[in-house]
Amino acid sequence: MGPAHPRVPHGHRPLDGARAVRNLPDYPWSPQLNAEPADQIRLLDVQALDVRLSQLAHKRTSLPEHAEVDSLTKDLSQQRDLLVAAQTQASDAAREQAKAEQDVDQVRQRAARDQQRLDSGAGMSPRDLANLQSEVVSLAKRQADLEDVVLEVMERLEAAQERVGELTERVSALEAKLADATSRRDAATGELDAETARITKERELVAASLPADLVALYEKIRAKQGGVGAARLYQRRCEGCRLELDMAEVNEIKAAAANRVVRHDNCGRILVRTADSGI
Repeated sequence: MGPAHPRVPHGHRPLDGARAVRNLPDYPWSPQLNAEPADQIRLLDVQALDVRLSQLAHKRTSLPEHAEVDSLTKDLSQQRDLLVAAQTQASDAAREQAKAEQDVDQVRQRAARDQQRLDSGAGMSPRDLANLQSEVVSLAKRQADLEDVVLEVMERLEAAQERVGELTERVSALEAKLADATSRRDAATGELDAETARITKERELVAASLPADLVALYEKIRAKQGGVGAARLYQRRCEGCRLELDMAEVNEIKAAAANRVVRHDNCGRILVRTADSGI
């Protein structure tokens, strides 16, 4: 690798076919690189593998199963919350019913005792008997009122229990759907991860066989140019930015040695020359 060239003054082209990247402040002047034509062509293999890895990463994040799992998880969470609320209502109603029935039983027992005393009338004055009879009547009304409360609570408990049953079925159905969607998602991501690992290994092997400075330049450009650091020059057109080279650029590349690493003035990508470059 030769020494770094000074920055070329505005309006002048670099000498010896070196490719300056004009009007792109993100690309500082870089030293000229030389690499065997075969290595430059193999750099396109690295680029193709990187494109495939990007495609796999996008496909992995875009799997429809992800959205399905997220939607089902949200629905399941909502239904579980509703189920807990319904179970709480049912539990509260059950306790309320037990308390109301206990109150009815206490009133019933007291009314039964008073009725026995009233029926015997032993040792009681007429006034006491009248008071006791009034209490028996009052207790009968109280018992009837409490029994109405018990019926009302029983109706609420039955409705709450039905709601619990419905929500339990919904939750069970959603859990089954979520388990299925999760299994399908995991299977799909597993296949993509396996292919990604295989291609990553292949990419590492190919990149390791190339000159380190060539790979370093490629990586730098790729990071700034949307994942594409090297492109084939096909019929005088850069396959990276899809623009056709002007004649001045074509003549520069023609004049450059076969092992010179050239870059497109427009996008800054490494241009790889092949038999189909049209120059």
